[in-house]
Amino acid sequence: MTTLEHTAADFAHPFDDARAQLRDAVTILGYDDGMYELLARPRRELTVAVPLHRDSGELELLIGHRVQHNVSRGPAKGGLRYSLDVTLDEVRALAMWMTWKCALLDVPYGGAKGGIRIDPRQYSCAELERITRRYTSEISPLIGPDHDIPAPDVGTDEQTMAWMMDTYSVQKGHTVLGVATGKPVSLGGSLGRATSTSRGVVHIALAALRSRGIKPEGATAAVQGFGKVGRHAALFLEAASVRVVAVSDEYGAVSADSGLDITSLAGHVDATGSVVGFADADPIGNEDLLSTEVDLLVPAAVEGVIHAGNAAQIKATVVVEGANGPTTPEADRLLNDAGTLVVPDILANAGGVIVSYFEWVQANQSYWWGVDQVEARLAERMLTAWEQVCAHAEKLRRPLRAAATCLAVERVAHAGRLRGLYP
Repeated sequence: MTTLEHTAADFAHPFDDARAQLRDAVTILGYDDGMYELLARPRRELTVAVPLHRDSGELELLIGHRVQHNVSRGPAKGGLRYSLDVTLDEVRALAMWMTWKCALLDVPYGGAKGGIRIDPRQYSCAELERITRRYTSEISPLIGPDHDIPAPDVGTDEQTMAWMMDTYSVQKGHTVLGVATGKPVSLGGSLGRATSTSRGVVHIALAALRSRGIKPEGATAAVQGFGKVGRHAALFLEAASVRVVAVSDEYGAVSADSGLDITSLAGHVDATGSVVGFADADPIGNEDLLSTEVDLLVPAAVEGVIHAGNAAQIKATVVVEGANGPTTPEADRLLNDAGTLVVPDILANAGGVIVSYFEWVQANQSYWWGVDQVEARLAERMLTAWEQVCAHAEKLRRPLRAAATCLAVERVAHAGRLRGLYP
């Protein structure tokens, strides 16, 4: 097996990676071990059994988790994912990253995350509804518009959030629109929420390219992942005149030196379920996409895909993390040593939580904004954070990830100190 043939699972230890990033930030900030321990451990964790009657009549037991990492700056906030890769440690890591993301973007939330170990493609819509409603019922003591607000993530969507909102509302006896975000617009969702993570990624990607003296018009890009984030990121990059030359999903990858027609590729995926077999492109291996010689690489799939075994093969000038935790700490060091600009996930993919915050604000006020207002405010938040992180990186003489994590950790620690300890 060559280094590029290893799977992400061989290298992905997200909670270890998250704690290593925290340890580096705590060291730079000069905090003691007590502060590290306080921030390294989740505030609350809940693991629940989710029994399911399959459509066939069989009984199946699933396991779900909800983790609240920190609530010093406000209610917990974080997605719900349905995936066979869900573990408690993965959920812990994602909740921690969400804490830093909210603090970095000055969103008044703490970090949370949830997940059920399941392949949603193997269950009917009716089964997924029963799973979601039972899971929501089991975790209902932890969630609520003032406590913990779930949102869609891998394997979940706006329908999932509608079921969550309805289940929680039935328990309360009245409609509670603010209990979840990423809902359908007709049920209190926000315009612009569905594409917000992708828009945020592209705002940051274009700024990052310009910071390296690369004009977006005519720049080349490769996008790993063609799901919620990668698909629209590729479309928005194409709209910005970036030439997207390679795209992948879990089944394979395709490339075209002259640039892929992303709209046509999206139509092919809708018809077939994969980028594989797209007529106007050449097939390549998933590992080959990461090593494509491009100006911009957007890993927008899962954790740990760029690791010590393949970091040396990355040829992109700029890496913008559309996924959570796609780069391991060792790979991060190797890329930085090679002069690659790595824009960390807690900045790059924060567009989703920003517009989730906007949705929560709108639901609590029962007053909804137009899409232009949502997208203008999203762009302002993302680019302000970009400028702050760049300035802090220059001040500290550190890479962007260290600077972003230090800014976020400092804000969370400061909030905790101001609040004090009870009792």
